Amino acid sequence: MIKLVNIKKIYHADKVPVTALSGVDLSVKEGEFVSIIGRSGSGKSTLMHIIGCLDTPTSGEYILNGISVRGMDSDRMARLRRDTIGFVFQKFHLMPNMDAVANVALPLALAGVDRKEREARAIEALEKVGLSDRAHHRPGEMSGGQQQRVAIARAMIAKPKILLADEPTGNLDAACARDILSKISDIHKNGRTVILITHDDMTAMRADRCIKIADGAIVDDRKLN
Repeated sequence: MIKLVNIKKIYHADKVPVTALSGVDLSVKEGEFVSIIGRSGSGKSTLMHIIGCLDTPTSGEYILNGISVRGMDSDRMARLRRDTIGFVFQKFHLMPNMDAVANVALPLALAGVDRKEREARAIEALEKVGLSDRAHHRPGEMSGGQQQRVAIARAMIAKPKILLADEPTGNLDAACARDILSKISDIHKNGRTVILITHDDMTAMRADRCIKIADGAIVDDRKLN
């Protein structure tokens, strides 16, 4: 489902080249649950952005769900991203002036789905994460854990093949973190491919396979279960 071949990413800071990824080879099969772990500055965030089609590599080949990403314009890449990947971020990225239903339904609204249908599907998605009683609350009226569950419902409402979770428990206490990781595990058990980005060893251990990145390169890749 995901194949990266000799992926390099070079940024320029004050005209000085900075290598973020130095030739990454990575394959992820459909249905895998993979964690990518690394310290700050290791390159894991850059790798996440490339996997999620939020950024493009300087060189190398990236094939996502059988489609080469090389040379795609921004519109085509956005469609591929929308149709294939659901995102969950550390900072939730919910719209503060919209209630939970509207936040969850947003991807369907952008895809042109009828309002009645998208609201019904959003309510169903909120029920799946245990938040039917918060359907008409705004993010400021919910706890961090509840906001992240809204974000998970939003990520999965369009039924993407891949869930990409970037430090999804970083802003949560231990109990909420366990709940969110349990929800992500359930998504995997329901047949989705899950890629979990983290700096935390215990969080990484929730996956079936752990990839360690340091200095822009994969230094370890092992099965956990």
